[in-house]
Amino acid sequence: MKYYLYKRVIIALLSVLLFSHEGAASEDTECVILLHGLARTKKSMQKLEQHLEKNGFHVSNIGYPSRKEDIQTLSVEAIEKARVECASVGASKIHFVTHSMGGILVRYYLEYNEMQELGRVVMLSPPNRGSEIVDKIMNSPISKWINVPAVHQLGTEEDSLPKALGAPDYEVGIITGDKSISPIMSLLIPGKDDGKVSVENSRLKGMKDFLVVHKTHPFIMNDKTVQRQVTHFIEHGVFDKKSQPNNRSKEDESLRDAP
Repeated sequence: MKYYLYKRVIIALLSVLLFSHEGAASEDTECVILLHGLARTKKSMQKLEQHLEKNGFHVSNIGYPSRKEDIQTLSVEAIEKARVECASVGASKIHFVTHSMGGILVRYYLEYNEMQELGRVVMLSPPNRGSEIVDKIMNSPISKWINVPAVHQLGTEEDSLPKALGAPDYEVGIITGDKSISPIMSLLIPGKDDGKVSVENSRLKGMKDFLVVHKTHPFIMNDKTVQRQVTHFIEHGVFDKKSQPNNRSKEDESLRDAP
């Protein structure tokens, strides 16, 4: 009951703010909502926030209690709070840039909520098909001691939340890493991975573009090349493959339209 009352209050406030700024909104005002990953804070997105601000975007870097609620609750509370902030500056368009589980929050929200002001979405290392690490944890004796609702939702089984969500009807670009600083975790993940999520499981049917970089899961958002690619996708709807080292574009093209 508390959750639904909270949602109604936020929606009402959002509507008031959107209406009050409708006449004053600048066509050039674009807002980017940043959503961090599981067990992280908004501080993990600060360098990316600074990069986006330098490139002319208003940024709403939202922190949320990722270890206390399920993904559905976190999604609504965090994103509607951010939308209120974007509306307060008269933003005519709202983009999303997410890290890890933050991408699943956006997918859930956009599947059940309309956003007329929606721009583009960039996901960094998202577990779009779940994580094998979660599978191992949930099938081990320690699972009963893990009191983190969102963790239980991120496995690779067919009824997991990421797999239950549909293909996007908005523009999504995904950047994921293939470098790990967690060799033990990487042993549990088939194929190339970033220490937490496999390259394969980061992909999403219906994505517009896909890029693999030689970076790790925890720090991919701090890489300057990744930050430039984020901005490029927001502005153009594709990544700048020509600037990528090691000529990865051929590999990425072959991955892009895979189911």
